[in-house]
Amino acid sequence: MNTHQLRREYAAHGGLIEKTAAKNPFEQFEKWFADAVAAELDLPDAMTLATATRDGIPSARMVVLRGFNANGFCFYTDYDSQKGRELARNPHAALVFYWRELDRQVRSVGTVQKMSVEESDAYFASRPIGSQLAVWAVRQSRVIAGREHLTAGFAHAERMYADEGDIPRPPDWGGYRLVPTLFEFWQGCPNRLHDRLCYTLQSDGSWKMTRLSP
Repeated sequence: MNTHQLRREYAAHGGLIEKTAAKNPFEQFEKWFADAVAAELDLPDAMTLATATRDGIPSARMVVLRGFNANGFCFYTDYDSQKGRELARNPHAALVFYWRELDRQVRSVGTVQKMSVEESDAYFASRPIGSQLAVWAVRQSRVIAGREHLTAGFAHAERMYADEGDIPRPPDWGGYRLVPTLFEFWQGCPNRLHDRLCYTLQSDGSWKMTRLSP
């Protein structure tokens, strides 16, 4: 297939300039994320999570951002999933957000750590009951015989917790937080003269901003 026909030009969004960009990358991300939400984009909280084995073999998948602050970016999953097993052996990971309609991309690199039991319990309790039961019904990333395995597991979980007031969080499911050491903000511009600002964490806790060639 010749993909040349898919080529498109980028709109003029005003660019990303050092003098107007936030000095702290978390503040810049918060601004751009708010812009994506205000633009009513589909799934503004969708992000690519890239992990790797101890030997450096990479894998990537889409996950959902479930909160962020100056401590990092949060997501939840099965600890024994492929990404969970990889993070246990190699805690280095990267996130990518892409908001096509705004011609914006944010990349963040850092280390991942498990969130506290209290944080994981609180988030699990906030999920819809069906989503809570689904966590008990499946073993993420495991090979299964067919879809009927999933429906049977869900029905079993429904029976198991039919009389429970609150469904407990499985001990092998919870939150992770990526703690960034690097951010890159990319703003698409006409003629492919894109803006790329990189923030690198310094030893004193400050952030150094540099411009990268597109």
